[in-house]
Amino acid sequence: MKSILYSICIGTLALAITAWGEQTNGTTSVKTKAKARGAASVQPARTGSATVRSAAAVRARGNVSAARFHTRTRATVRERGVANVRSSRVQARSQVAANRARNVGVNRARSFNRERNLAISRQRNAAVARERNLAINRQRNAAFNRGRNLAMVREQDVARNARITNNSRGARFSGQSYAAFRNYHRAWHNRGWWRGRYDRIIFVSGGWYYWNSGYWYPAWGYASGAYYPYDGPIYGYNDLTPDQVVVNVQSQLQRDGYYSGPVDGVLGPMTRQAIAAFQADHGLAITSAVDRPTLSSLGLA
Repeated sequence: MKSILYSICIGTLALAITAWGEQTNGTTSVKTKAKARGAASVQPARTGSATVRSAAAVRARGNVSAARFHTRTRATVRERGVANVRSSRVQARSQVAANRARNVGVNRARSFNRERNLAISRQRNAAVARERNLAINRQRNAAFNRGRNLAMVREQDVARNARITNNSRGARFSGQSYAAFRNYHRAWHNRGWWRGRYDRIIFVSGGWYYWNSGYWYPAWGYASGAYYPYDGPIYGYNDLTPDQVVVNVQSQLQRDGYYSGPVDGVLGPMTRQAIAAFQADHGLAITSAVDRPTLSSLGLA
């Protein structure tokens, strides 16, 4: 058994040695043939390998350089973009500042023009107001002077044509309308006397008045301390008291331009003067009092 195994091992070893020898002979033949073809043919093969290796290295280096180039390009683009953004912001700020400065200048110019226009308008308005006031003052002065001149003329006419009294006996006072003025005279009596003869006695404007035949008369002596701004009869109508009658006369004379005093119901000097001027202008007897013809001319009775 051992001899068999030994024989097998030796045979296997012999086959292996034979195979190795054939392989070595083949390689030597190839090398010999290569040498026979020329050393030049083998050398270019080596050179080509080197060239291939060099191209691969260059390609690798190129790829690396391109990658590095692209990286640097991206960084450069990014930096340029940041720079452009910064430049745009700077330009925008500069534009905003320029616009702000321009707007400030324009607003100042507008404000200046507005102030100048306002000043010119004020001056013009002041000039127009002065002219208007002068014109109004001239008109007022003219009207006042006309009124004063008319009043002076009326007073002269009144003084020249008749005496302003209550006991005139002239022809102008004839007729029943002036009988109360022709027949009137003062009479002092106490309260009981007046009460016994007249059933309507009232207190008006500081004095006592009694009603008789369409006229109101002062009741002299009715009470101590009584005051009568006018000593004479006052024509009454529509059951009005003497002060109400005088108020209506004052108001109408004021509307007609004869009276400018207070409408107070008191037949004082200004009211009597206005009545006399009205009577003179309308051809009436100048009684300077409230009589029936005067009330008719005034449109009150």
